[in-house]
Amino acid sequence: MLRASFLYLSASFDHLGENVTEEKAARAATEDYLAAFERIAGERLNANVSVKLTQLGLDISPDLCRELLTRIVQRAQQLDNFVRIDMEGSAYTQRTLDLVLEVHQTYPNCGVVLQSYLYRTMDDIARVNAARVRVRLVKGAYDEPAAVAFPKKADVDANFAAAMEQLLAKGTYPAIATHDERLIEATRRFAREREIAPDRYEFQMLYGIRRDLQDRLLREGYRVRVYVPYGTEWYPYLMRRLAERPANLLFLVRSVIRERRAA
Repeated sequence: MLRASFLYLSASFDHLGENVTEEKAARAATEDYLAAFERIAGERLNANVSVKLTQLGLDISPDLCRELLTRIVQRAQQLDNFVRIDMEGSAYTQRTLDLVLEVHQTYPNCGVVLQSYLYRTMDDIARVNAARVRVRLVKGAYDEPAAVAFPKKADVDANFAAAMEQLLAKGTYPAIATHDERLIEATRRFAREREIAPDRYEFQMLYGIRRDLQDRLLREGYRVRVYVPYGTEWYPYLMRRLAERPANLLFLVRSVIRERRAA
């Protein structure tokens, strides 16, 4: 049973799938997202949508991907909604940012995800802040070489905190996406010190993970959005994430144990 506080949570829906190799699959994914926006509007849900560019055919053709993304953000704009473009592995970072910034000029109802484990992220934040693109900040879940990403967790966390400060100080309604209570507290503390109101940013967490923390933040007056993956591609999605970062398995087990104790 969903807790009563869920009524006050917002959501971001992600139809699972990525790295499609056929145009037919990319167009089918686009139709799924368009249907999701119609359902959100029809039921008056406080929800938006997250998409991956490789699901929209980026590996097939940049022009195809641009066409399909434009269809999605255009319909979202007509329905007064928002599209978050997820970030994938570092091989896609530049292409993703370039396309988001291009589309954002016409459709400002789209934003992007940046990953604190990449060395380049602070420079990327300066670029998107200047363009007033909304950012979801995450640590990053792909297995990246030390040539492009911090190999040590402490450095990833430190860069996350620095990125968070730049987003809160100079960004446009940033989303701080983490279950790490230390980084959440650092965010709250920085916002208080700079007199940044809770309605100028939001926290984001995975659906079903740390619901106790989601509840507490809501009770304390913060905005919380849950990231809700759905669809049939669960097994490859899970196996890929666990293979990329084995620490994700330990985090998942700890979260399940915490949830059972809180139940």
